Amino acid sequence: SMVHARRMVPGLIQQGAVVIDVRAPAEFSSGHAAGSRNIPLADLEHTSKELDPNRWIIVCCASGTRSGMARRWLLRHGFQRVLNAGSWRNLP
Repeated sequence: SMVHARRMVPGLIQQGAVVIDVRAPAEFSSGHAAGSRNIPLADLEHTSKELDPNRWIIVCCASGTRSGMARRWLLRHGFQRVLNAGSWRNLP
């Protein structure tokens, strides 16, 4: 569940998880979680090569819809540790 996922976030970040914000650059620049990286959903396909499949990846967006799509895409492409945190505002 989303609530369970959110509870896992701080521990995963302590363990070195990467936080990916899949919103558009303009949305990201108007506010984002500290330490998060902006990879817009449309860019995920060609940027995923730069991501480490052995590290946890936490995806977020505005509401959880786009990050849900990003999570499903990553899981289909060999990433096993992907958590959808929903809104970026849920992140520490």
